[in-house]
Amino acid sequence: MPRLILVRHGQSQWNLENRFTGWWDVDLTEKGEEEALAAGRLLAEKGMLPDIAFTSFQTRAIRTLHFALEAMGRLWIPETKDWRLNERHYGGLTGLDKAETAAKHGDDQVKIWRRSFDIPPPVLEAGSEFDLARDLRYAGIAIPSTESLKDTIARVLPYYESSIVPHLRAGSTVLVSAHGNSLRALVKHLSGISDDDITGLEIPTGQPIVYELDDELKATERYYLADR
Repeated sequence: MPRLILVRHGQSQWNLENRFTGWWDVDLTEKGEEEALAAGRLLAEKGMLPDIAFTSFQTRAIRTLHFALEAMGRLWIPETKDWRLNERHYGGLTGLDKAETAAKHGDDQVKIWRRSFDIPPPVLEAGSEFDLARDLRYAGIAIPSTESLKDTIARVLPYYESSIVPHLRAGSTVLVSAHGNSLRALVKHLSGISDDDITGLEIPTGQPIVYELDDELKATERYYLADR
């Protein structure tokens, strides 16, 4: 039966520094590298070896995938990178310290920006230090200036249906290494979680989530592999 494995990237430098990251390209910390290796070791130990892998355009997710595949001895499997699996774009919050932002704007406002389903943060101004207009990986892509979770879902799900679902229908075990919010989009879809409830779902770094799927790609089971 088809199986989908989701892994949020290991701890990044800005996770450690408690800063809003979004589309900005930040690398893993040493702890993040170890989390990725541990995820791969666990998958190998449980015999859950992927046939194909997908990840975003962002270094922290790509390197998490590669560390995990190396630990499994599966660096040779096909992998696809796509910007539609990127993290949610945090707009004008990008790079800001979360605690300092809450002190400036109030906890309630920051909670709305971070956790509401369809209210995006302030836009990122063109020409700011975090403007990605000249980043070659996004050449020809309409880079958002901010995104809500709803916006993120609107780009992730069509990509899932067009590019990942065909491999699942063929019975493959698929590994997706991505980000908290792009993975929330997939979890919401597969588990039928409401708009209100999905915003409170926490996805820990480096912990494989396994979906066992039936022939119609409906989830028959969802679990953290570490719990098995």
